[in-house]
Amino acid sequence: MITFATEKGDGKAFVSHAPGYWSDVKLELWNDWKWQLKNRVTSLAQLEQHVDLSEEERSGVLLSGDKLALAVTPHFFNLIPRANPEDPIRRQVIPRIEETWSSPYDMADPCGEDSHMPVPGLVHRYPDRVLFLVTDRCATYCRYCTRSRVVSGVGEQELHTDFEEAFRYLESHTEVRDVLLSGGDALIFSDDKLEKLLSRLRAIPHIEFLRIGTRVPIFLPQRITPELCAMLQKYHPLWMSVHVNHPRELTIEVKEALERLANAGVPLGNQSVLLAGVNDDLETMKTLVHKLLMCRVRPYYIYQCDLINGSSHLRASVARGIEIIEGLRGHTTGYAVPQFVIDAPGGGGKVPINPGYILYHDNEKIVIRNYEGKIFEYPETGNENVQFAPQQEYHDEYLYS
Repeated sequence: MITFATEKGDGKAFVSHAPGYWSDVKLELWNDWKWQLKNRVTSLAQLEQHVDLSEEERSGVLLSGDKLALAVTPHFFNLIPRANPEDPIRRQVIPRIEETWSSPYDMADPCGEDSHMPVPGLVHRYPDRVLFLVTDRCATYCRYCTRSRVVSGVGEQELHTDFEEAFRYLESHTEVRDVLLSGGDALIFSDDKLEKLLSRLRAIPHIEFLRIGTRVPIFLPQRITPELCAMLQKYHPLWMSVHVNHPRELTIEVKEALERLANAGVPLGNQSVLLAGVNDDLETMKTLVHKLLMCRVRPYYIYQCDLINGSSHLRASVARGIEIIEGLRGHTTGYAVPQFVIDAPGGGGKVPINPGYILYHDNEKIVIRNYEGKIFEYPETGNENVQFAPQQEYHDEYLYS
């Protein structure tokens, strides 16, 4: 099913927007991931060929070279309607003047990665796993990027990953069993370059499994070739975390790319960022998680937007995130319910945030509520003699006190 971006609907259907704004391009070129990268929209002039920019967007584009570069693949750009600057896809990838606004809470490195970097490009915050920043380039640049200080080549810092020093660190730190490749996006590497990296990591005996964090299957589904999948299959257990924020991002091409990865035995999880005007409502998020399961992707995390410089206009409230989880839990299959987390500012790591299901807890019992608001008791081990009170008593005492 081919449609135009202006006919976006509610995002529930899997559609294709190709060739969209590139109607004169031959199919074999369109399906070439290298052509997609070479023909990204990267300038004000290119944007204005296809969309009617607002003043906020035009000003943002002119200033984007000082913070985070503009680049959008033709595939993803086709999801953007011409005349709606508040469109949820458009808000994610077209710069706005609000990126220059400062908030007292903004931070250059909100996750504290630089302070947990024992060697350049390797972040070791958690006991048994590391984050390996293998590149500073992506297929498309998200305007809320938590690493905008180093990503795209125009930020305030440069990424100088020392691969050999990183490998030596990993070889000597036997507590590390899990390596996450990110950056930037490792899937923009050639098959050969990516395989050399994976094979080197696989040669370290105590590293049990590998992960790749990527937005490429969504921005650039043409990259997920049978050859790439066959290569990845050699390095199992290998997991992949993809990043989809809105159900319209799940096109026919993206669904097919994700299925190719799943058929190659790669377990897939999704990480969304809660974004104002993009996915900060229950119906949008419910549509998204249902479509993800249809693509054989497990909704894994919803992140509260990091306090990155210039992102205040995209940050939704924590209360809204809790409300969304409340509306999913019990109202749809558990496989569709992600974990809502805040990456604690300054480097505290991921903290799960849940609705208040625990109403009371002592050494005799725990009082809990379910998704319907009904109240239940569960005895603590070794306290079989505890007397259970009627549900209504706890409903009044713990919910309305």
